[in-house]
Amino acid sequence: MTTETRSEAQLDEQATEAETHTAEAIAVEATAEAQLAAKRPHLDARGLLLKLQEASPTFRDVKPLALRIDKAIAARFPDLDRKVIRSAMRLHTASTRYLKVMEKATARFDLDGKPEGEVTEEQRAHAKQTLKERFAESAKRKKDALEAEKAKREAEEAERRKAEKLQQLLGKFSKG
Repeated sequence: MTTETRSEAQLDEQATEAETHTAEAIAVEATAEAQLAAKRPHLDARGLLLKLQEASPTFRDVKPLALRIDKAIAARFPDLDRKVIRSAMRLHTASTRYLKVMEKATARFDLDGKPEGEVTEEQRAHAKQTLKERFAESAKRKKDALEAEKAKREAEEAERRKAEKLQQLLGKFSKG
């Protein structure tokens, strides 16, 4: 074997060894992540909201949340995934019940139900506008559904009358 061929073989061997070490490192990292995920409680956003309603009067009584309350939740429940916390906050703050409270509120509350900050006029106006749009959209859907039902009934009635007319004609011309 020449020196050049031997160097190529050594380089190939080193590359294969490096790939093996990289694959092992990735496998170890994936296992560590899986173990960490297994230690976290498997709560989805709705499950977290139920847990928060049990633990916090602010959530139980649907009061306006203090700004950055997600950080307080993460501190109180360190095992929770931040994505789940954000999803739960999005569900809670987008609910019609929460928006109705925000529309009239003046104070915000922390996890223990103590006042922490205030609701600005702009935030109240946003809640009011969101509710107005939501109710308008809901009313439009109901109206469209009623119109579709009415059109369906009219089409069925027209089809029934047509079938009746055909029966009359058939009876009239088949007698003769």
